[in-house]
Amino acid sequence: MQRTKFVFITGGVLSSLGKGLAAASLGALLKSRGLKVTIQKLDPYINIDPGTMNPQQHGEVYVTDDGAETDLDLGHYERFLNVPMSQRNNYTSGSIYNSVIQKERQGKYLGRTVQVIPHITNEIKEAITGIAGQDDPPDVALIEIGGTVGDIEGLPFLEAIRQLRGDLGKDRCLYLHLTLVPYLRTAGEHKAKPTQHSVKELRSLGIQPDIILCRCEVAVSNEFKREKIAMFCDVESDAIFSAIDVENIYEVPLRFFDEGLDQKIAIMLHLPAKNVNLTTWNNIVHTMANPEHVVKIGIVGKYADSGEAYKSLIEALTHGGIANKSRVAISLISAEEITGKTVDCTLQGLDGIVVPGGFDVRGVEGKIIAAKYAREHKTPFFGICLGMQCAVIEFSRNIAGIPKANSEEFAPQGEDKIIYLMTEWYDHRAGKRVYRDVQSNKGGTMRLGAYPCRLVAGTLAARAYGQEEIEERHRHRFEFNNKYKESLEAVGMKFSGLSPDGELVEIVELPDHPWFLGCQFHPEFKSSPMHPHPLFSDFIKSALENSKG
Repeated sequence: MQRTKFVFITGGVLSSLGKGLAAASLGALLKSRGLKVTIQKLDPYINIDPGTMNPQQHGEVYVTDDGAETDLDLGHYERFLNVPMSQRNNYTSGSIYNSVIQKERQGKYLGRTVQVIPHITNEIKEAITGIAGQDDPPDVALIEIGGTVGDIEGLPFLEAIRQLRGDLGKDRCLYLHLTLVPYLRTAGEHKAKPTQHSVKELRSLGIQPDIILCRCEVAVSNEFKREKIAMFCDVESDAIFSAIDVENIYEVPLRFFDEGLDQKIAIMLHLPAKNVNLTTWNNIVHTMANPEHVVKIGIVGKYADSGEAYKSLIEALTHGGIANKSRVAISLISAEEITGKTVDCTLQGLDGIVVPGGFDVRGVEGKIIAAKYAREHKTPFFGICLGMQCAVIEFSRNIAGIPKANSEEFAPQGEDKIIYLMTEWYDHRAGKRVYRDVQSNKGGTMRLGAYPCRLVAGTLAARAYGQEEIEERHRHRFEFNNKYKESLEAVGMKFSGLSPDGELVEIVELPDHPWFLGCQFHPEFKSSPMHPHPLFSDFIKSALENSKG
């Protein structure tokens, strides 16, 4: 940890300014300078993790290799840095307080009164510095503080990073504040007052920003930086940068480079002077800006009014487009609106159909109908987690002659539970059988994280991956019921991916279809613009061929 430098990223004025993308883009730039970089997200909400939160409110739950259910910003971190994140990269107020309370119950505070300062703030500081306490520590750790300056729940985090400057020294800490600089088109000018008030709020907590990043529609002028921000916020004018809106998020690192943000941080933190290599980023942006084809993909989900709920999925489809030099035009389609009468007019014209994961019964029948449509119309189909289960249920009902086929999740007393509640499985990482009490406790009771899978040679999955041993990330409670395996195989379903012990079905496919595959895991969590996931690349390739007819 002795050599790690810390950049603390805060946000002001309002939420959803893009701190996560700013942190990821800055991390990508610093990594392009040859530095080892990691990022951590500190969320002020009281939930232990976002695992039980509504995706329509909070966005998707991102899962790491070690089974942590985390904020969606960790997906940005992994995609931009190509570095795996872990539980250590995401903490919440809930997890911090829970840890302190557990220590208090164990008597570790020796009877002292437990308080926000120093006990909560010390726990936060340990979480922050712990990310650098490794055998091979990072050169730079970017620490993003969730929420907005002024929110009461974020105060302990801000106090902790204030203290860290004294603990670590000024030469190892830098404060970057992202704030809104609105542009009034009727007046033809930017307004600095929101930024001035946001910085005033931050300074009242003892934190003086070293760098201000201005989120804006139009780049702010040097004169505006000098006279409206630098003077009132006590920040050097050459430490004020524009973060303008872009259509393609993968342009952000290039825009920051043009602004000189990474160079200023390197100077302020005395980082090694290394040349930036942005060839990969330039190639990605060029490919996306100059597609040779357009392919139309429909996502049939229950959270269709919230793209944030399918953030990693949308990005993975985009990456599949990059691999095929194509632009992926994505339509979010509500599964609740799909019925036997509406399915044709809703799904016709699509080159490929994706049915993603989800929980509970709402919209499930629409997903099942979408899988049937894709099967019958030979439209490339990709079912993920619940999407795979819906495809299996549909096939069981309409091809295997099991009309009452269903999932135990939706029909607990059903006759034919093709999908059943999984309460135990063999954890190859731990080398033992794992049991979960999924009835009394919802949080953290699923099969979470990366697990190995063996592919059957000669199958669509094996051809797409180009190998027969893979590892993918899971987040589910229900599994395919092996009791029905022979019946489905007899009428054409191929079980092309299994757990190493052969007990858990991981991938199913239909060999007599151009591209029909369902997987129990979430491949979208392991895709990046530099390395598009093979299943998404192959799916988009097939959809492209379908579009050409």
